[in-house]
Order: sequence, then structure tokens, then C-alpha cells
Amino acid sequence: MTLQAETSDNNVYDDDLSEIYDQIYTNRARDYQAEAALLAAIVRARRPEAASLLDVACGTAEHLAALKSTFTRLEGLELSAQMRDRARAKVPGVQIHEGDMRRFDLGRTYDAVCILFNSISFMATTEELDSAVASMARHLSPGGVLVIDPWYSPEQYIEGYVSDSVTRNDGRTIARVSHSAREGRRVRQEAHFVTADSAGINHFVNVQRLTLFTRDEYAAALEKAGCAAELVEGADALSPDTGTFVGVRR
Repeated sequence: MTLQAETSDNNVYDDDLSEIYDQIYTNRARDYQAEAALLAAIVRARRPEAASLLDVACGTAEHLAALKSTFTRLEGLELSAQMRDRARAKVPGVQIHEGDMRRFDLGRTYDAVCILFNSISFMATTEELDSAVASMARHLSPGGVLVIDPWYSPEQYIEGYVSDSVTRNDGRTIARVSHSAREGRRVRQEAHFVTADSAGINHFVNVQRLTLFTRDEYAAALEKAGCAAELVEGADALSPDTGTFVGVRR
């Protein structure tokens, strides 16, 4: 599969999903403020004077909004046009760049770069993983910190996993149910959404394909990109289930 084909395949945040994205995740007990505080602590423990941060695959900019009081210069990178539009509306004054995480060049460096909410797992192969990590590392100043919030490793994946949620906000109810099926190293995650409000009921399906990378593969990608690799686990990690990979550019 070519990079262009994979980019098209993984640009899954269309109008239907981007429009309800914030309601789904802010109402599923996702604490963006707490995650932002953990992220800042990880960065500052390794670079106390860090003032600039780039959030790769920033989505609708919930993390950037939570980080506004922590870093002097914040910017985001997002592939989906719909998500970029919502991000720009949410954090006016914060530059949101269009770009593919595997091959972007913004012509500047940052004290910290992060990729959160398992977005790195959209990479289809270890070659794509290496390209994405190298692109992010190139945007670090010497001593800069790269924070990767990974998805599950192969041994952690639960075959046939089913997830569900119902959220209600401002007169709208959203029900979501998803099923995951493994296809080799990749997982096909099919989610069905039903939204209901005063205008009626709408149903749509969203399919994402995510890759089960090993911990060794994440660490190797960081080392190849010129970063000293570290795995943060437990309460200090962004996700205790998967840990957080941290690279410091040499």
C-alpha cells in the first residue's frame, strides 16, 4: 500500500464523526486537564525550561486548550480538514498546521513534541512508525522531549473487544458501540453511532484500522530518530495500561 493510499484510508474524521467527537470523549470521563498536567510534568522533568510544544494529530485541540496556561508557544498538526476547522475555532491564536505525521516539515523546532490518544497506531507498518517518529524528532531542538502515547501491544490486545457508551448533552443523545477484530498486526475497529435530537435520528458507521506495535518497536523508532528512549509506567504515564514512551533528542 502506498503512503498516499494509507493517508486517504486513515483520514477517518469526516463531518459526521468530527461534529460529535468532543461530546463523545469529554462525556466519557476523559479528563483533558489531568492529561495535560501529566504531559507537562513528563516534559518538564526532562527539560525544565520548556516553553514551546507541538501537538501532532491534535484533533479538535482539547489538549491544546488545556495546555494554554502551561506553554508559551503552542501549535498543532492535523490531517483532517474537519478536525482542523474545529481546532482553530476552539483555540484562536494557536496555529494549527495541515500535515501528515509521517512526512511534515514546519521549518522550526520546539522544546517538546507530543502525539496523544493512541494516534500513532494509525501507522500501518514499522516503516511508517519510523517515518512518523523521525519527522517528529526533527522538529525538536537539542535536548527536546518527544512524548508518545501508544496503543496496545500485541500481547495486550483482547480479540473481539466490544466497547459502548451513551452520552447526553444540550438536547442531543449519542450512542456508540464498537467491535474490534484482529487482521494480522492490524485491528479493524468498526464503530456504529446513533445520534438523536429534536431534528430526528441519524446513524452512521466509522471504521478505523490500528496497528499493534511492540514496545521494542516504539523504543527502536525513537533510537533511530536520535532520541534516548524511555518508557514511563504506572501513575506517571498518560495511560497506565500502555505506558508512555518518551524520547529526548541527543
